[in-house]
Amino acid sequence: MVNRIELLRQHIDETLLSMADTFKRRCAYVHLYGVAQACAIIALKRGENVELATMAGMLHDYYTYKFMDSQNHAEKGAVLAKKVLDDLQLTTPEETAMICLAIHNHSAKGCKHCAFDEILIDADVMQHWLYNATVPAMPHETERVHSLIEEFELKKM
Repeated sequence: MVNRIELLRQHIDETLLSMADTFKRRCAYVHLYGVAQACAIIALKRGENVELATMAGMLHDYYTYKFMDSQNHAEKGAVLAKKVLDDLQLTTPEETAMICLAIHNHSAKGCKHCAFDEILIDADVMQHWLYNATVPAMPHETERVHSLIEEFELKKM
């Protein structure tokens, strides 16, 4: 049986390993795979598709790191994710649409979206926050951090 997550990881790793700047490469690995892992745990907790959520996490900022451009990265990232998933033939059209919509919406942290999109948004916030949990969350992510603390029954620092 083909492991779609590992096939996608191989593709992403090819891009990340070609990054000359070691600091930016480290940031890319930590963030993309950190968000992917957070997607997995949130999807497990919420009873959503863990595999697709993990793939969305892996791809959510891939555009930013591939092109070193964060302007309109959610929209451009959704387009790139569709191309990658189509080229690799990893997902059905419906699965591709789910992943790409979540990527498209992941920067809209002040809005509520469908359950699958919320996984990626919350995972992105969780990774930002847990990268150094001794530092206060970014102002636009504070409300979601508090909700995640409650949902996962974490103790506040």
